Amino acid sequence: MSVAPLVVEVVRSGFVESVHRAWVFAMDAEGRTAVVHGDVAAAASPRSAMKPIQALGMLRAGLDLDGELLALACASHSGEPFHLEGVAKILATAGLDETALQCPEDLPLDTASAHRVLRAGGGPARITMNCSGKHAAMLATCALNDWPTADYLSPAHPLQRQIRATAEELTGERVAATGVDGCGAPLFFSSMAGLARAFRTLVLAEPGGYERRVADAMRAHPEWTSGTTRSEAALMRAVPGLLIKSGAEGFEAFAFEDGHAGAIKIEDGAQRARVPVTVATLRALGLGLEAAELSALATPPQFGGGRPVGEVRVRGPV
Repeated sequence: MSVAPLVVEVVRSGFVESVHRAWVFAMDAEGRTAVVHGDVAAAASPRSAMKPIQALGMLRAGLDLDGELLALACASHSGEPFHLEGVAKILATAGLDETALQCPEDLPLDTASAHRVLRAGGGPARITMNCSGKHAAMLATCALNDWPTADYLSPAHPLQRQIRATAEELTGERVAATGVDGCGAPLFFSSMAGLARAFRTLVLAEPGGYERRVADAMRAHPEWTSGTTRSEAALMRAVPGLLIKSGAEGFEAFAFEDGHAGAIKIEDGAQRARVPVTVATLRALGLGLEAAELSALATPPQFGGGRPVGEVRVRGPV
């Protein structure tokens, strides 16, 4: 197994104009290390790939969500109308509205939805920020436990202590460092191998348990964990049984129903390199080989003058 980073090339008109490097860790169905590229034991920032573990911590603290709304609690959503309606529903269960959210104001990630907001005379708002589903679930969990909501983002808050303990249990590691995520929530650092173990635990858990409820909700409603046009939803639709969650700065973690699991990190944070590496890793593990939909995701086109003139591709075998 290689320890050198995987190389991703951005090709335009036959020339390699940019290069990204990726760290990759993956396990086989038995939990044995199958793929290594880069320093996968180092502390890494999973960003939003931590959301399924955060949601699990909330379920263990009494949050009663399932189906679409549980998927939304795990989401980096696109701000489409159904996402916003779902966030409002989660808040309403706690007798709250969007004024209780402490995530930053932002426009929807989905371009059409952002244009719709602007045409209506609106602007950036907390509910349209991609992490508002997670924040709504955090507030609902606090309300159920009579925990204060004013400081629910403090690492010392009972909610965040519960989430940290859940992260340490599932990764099998002590949290290496605590930072602040883009949405303002505590960000718990772990190794890529630890995140892969955590995702593997979710898919292999007994049906009906908290861990499996998280995995099943995300896989059944992939458009709620991201958006109708996003790569995570496309990947989960193309490979039934796959659980996947991306994070900022080129991070992604995944697990398959049979126990395969992995994590990737693009060194320079380039999101355009993330999906080709994920597809290449899945294929190297023998997953999704029959899924024609993966071909377009494996080598996304680069455009010039409105037409394809190149691609993003992984150089060499995983």
